[in-house]
Amino acid sequence: MTTSHMTTEPILVLGGTGKTGRRVLSRLRRRGLDVRAASRKGPTRFDWTDENTWAPALAGVGAVYLVDSQREDAAISMRAFAKLAADAGAERLVLLSHSDWVAPEGEEKLPCEGAVRESGTAWTILKPAWFAQNFSEDPLFRGQILDGEVVTSTGAGAEPWVDAEDIADVAVAALTEAGHAGQTYSLSGPRLLTMDAVADEIARATGRDITHRAVSPEEFAAHAAGRGVSQEHIALLNMLYGWIREERFARLADGVQRALGREPRDFADYVRTAAVTGVWHV
Repeated sequence: MTTSHMTTEPILVLGGTGKTGRRVLSRLRRRGLDVRAASRKGPTRFDWTDENTWAPALAGVGAVYLVDSQREDAAISMRAFAKLAADAGAERLVLLSHSDWVAPEGEEKLPCEGAVRESGTAWTILKPAWFAQNFSEDPLFRGQILDGEVVTSTGAGAEPWVDAEDIADVAVAALTEAGHAGQTYSLSGPRLLTMDAVADEIARATGRDITHRAVSPEEFAAHAAGRGVSQEHIALLNMLYGWIREERFARLADGVQRALGREPRDFADYVRTAAVTGVWHV
């Protein structure tokens, strides 16, 4: 892929404080590009529930990094926003999506993707596996590691954990370089790991005794509730854990290779990098 910047217009980044958004922002800023970090309280105000904030955030931008609202009406909002972005002159949209959800027959699996594809401007869609950074940046996962025991209902299922640094690299390439329009990139790490293997990798890097305890969905619900996790989030985790248990997405993808021309980072590389920060020190 060419490394030349395709636009000198501002780039709008939604979700700028999230796992990928803040990494996208830092990369764009290091390149000296004009970046707008959109948030409810920042200099560039943006709120999915307040359409009055949309047009000012989009004024004059050449590209947008999109993260949906995570609400039930996310696709409706995305469709309206993507169309507004195209009408405002944005040349490209890059959407952070995810692996295909199960949907009833006849229903669109990921309607936010459809909304971006139908926006009338160039688009790129990123479909990552589970983020490796969950283990260092998600309170539930990190808390369990600090306790020395990761408890899940994933059983012996494996997942191709992807490094958020790779996701950000692909996003920046799609936002700034030619050759990514109309591409859907499934993103994964270079190997499949069970939760047992994940715990072993972190234990090895930290020198601590860290194990994984596989439990039933009911047992996990009780465990997570005891840690203050909401019932809604517990239900979501049990559904996602069930997909790992079934190995529904236990396959390696080539999106990093296609977009960047290199291999994805290995989970062990992420673990070593995270470990030296002290994030898992008790």
